[in-house]
Amino acid sequence: MSQSTRTQGKTVVLVNGVPASGKSTIARLLSEHFTLPLLTIDGIKEPFMAQFDEIDRPFNRRLGSAAYEVIWSIVADSPVQCIFIIDAWFGFQPKEALERYLEHAGVTRVLEVWNHIPGPLAAERYAQRLGVRRPGHPGEEYLPELVKLADTAEPMSLGPVYTVEQANAHNGAALLAWLGHEMGK
Repeated sequence: MSQSTRTQGKTVVLVNGVPASGKSTIARLLSEHFTLPLLTIDGIKEPFMAQFDEIDRPFNRRLGSAAYEVIWSIVADSPVQCIFIIDAWFGFQPKEALERYLEHAGVTRVLEVWNHIPGPLAAERYAQRLGVRRPGHPGEEYLPELVKLADTAEPMSLGPVYTVEQANAHNGAALLAWLGHEMGK
């Protein structure tokens, strides 16, 4: 689905980035500022994780995939004028899967906030959260993989992209102005 073929329909704001890249903080800021509903992978997945004693990585991924599907089901069932902020690491599935979900949900405008973070900083942030995250998320063994992932990850680029450089102090006002302009608010 190319940008030029999307003319009428729903709008979503993808708050994208690898784990520990600052997505949730940015997504809450945008949701609160613009009074828009916020859907998060972890917000849907973690209540289910609480129901199981043992969650290995493959099962965690299945729960993440199911939560992803729930998000797009909610968007599909919403009115056309509803704009959603969606907090997820969209690179955990192929870009083509996202494009299919967008099409099925009737999304014609995609705005993306890309949270760029160097690998070592992502690993440092992730390590700081290890003791407070719900059991079932990957542990310390995930850190080397996260470093590599963060150093190669890219935005989905299915519409206009605003990059937040998480290694530097970012300008929230500039982000809010960009999104307001893009949404016509």
